[in-house]
Amino acid sequence: MPFWYDGQLRPGNRLDIEVNAPGLLYGATVFTTLRVYGNDLDHPLTAWEGHCDRIRHTLSAFHWPQPNWSHIRQGAATLKAGFPILRITCFPDGQELITGRPLPQDLETRQQQGITVWLTDSADYGRPLPGYKTGNYLGCWLALQEAQRRGAKEAILTNREHHWLETSTGNLWGWVNGTWWTPPLQAGILPGLARSLVLDSLKQQGFAIQQVPWTGQLTDRFETLAYSNAVVQVVPIHTVLEDQSKLEFNPDHRALQGLLRAFSSF
Repeated sequence: MPFWYDGQLRPGNRLDIEVNAPGLLYGATVFTTLRVYGNDLDHPLTAWEGHCDRIRHTLSAFHWPQPNWSHIRQGAATLKAGFPILRITCFPDGQELITGRPLPQDLETRQQQGITVWLTDSADYGRPLPGYKTGNYLGCWLALQEAQRRGAKEAILTNREHHWLETSTGNLWGWVNGTWWTPPLQAGILPGLARSLVLDSLKQQGFAIQQVPWTGQLTDRFETLAYSNAVVQVVPIHTVLEDQSKLEFNPDHRALQGLLRAFSSF
């Protein structure tokens, strides 16, 4: 499987790096994952500039050098012909790595039928520097592995107060009494690009939106639940597994159409 590294297309799936590279030792990388729509980097849903801005902002905040952006555009343009999903990774020395992958084989089933998720029982599964998309995703990865061992497809991260934050790969949405709810950025979640797209769409549609911490008193009231990210768009959640109990939600609730319109208006 080809990949792009430091301005060149490379064959295979192996990359030589120094044993003391910060990316290897500390997960010191910045990345973004995008879905290419219509094989077009400039398609509105691809959100190319939004993904690049995410990387630029994070690199500036970390005082790391900017990569060669023409190389990144060239690499993405080369790989998009074979892969609808691209992951762009930048290293502290300014080098770039772009890899591609297919859409999940069961994505349509997940979108139509919903999934089961596991509610994590420890804040230790959270991400460090949650406002940035860094390569240190060990907590999320461990949460996802545990969720899969329990028969779930995803995990919901929580904080010390046991507030629901986000899934291991996306942002959360809950509906009750005519209002959409999503956890606030201040709770310690990633400002997802799909989250911003959905928020803007919901506002344009005239929906009431609340961004407050998700306590158990709130989540118990939800009629429907979903998560979003730039790859899967919107996936309903029909069951949340807890240690001794479970919550069930309607994956066919008509309110979900409000979320889906964010991705169907282009």
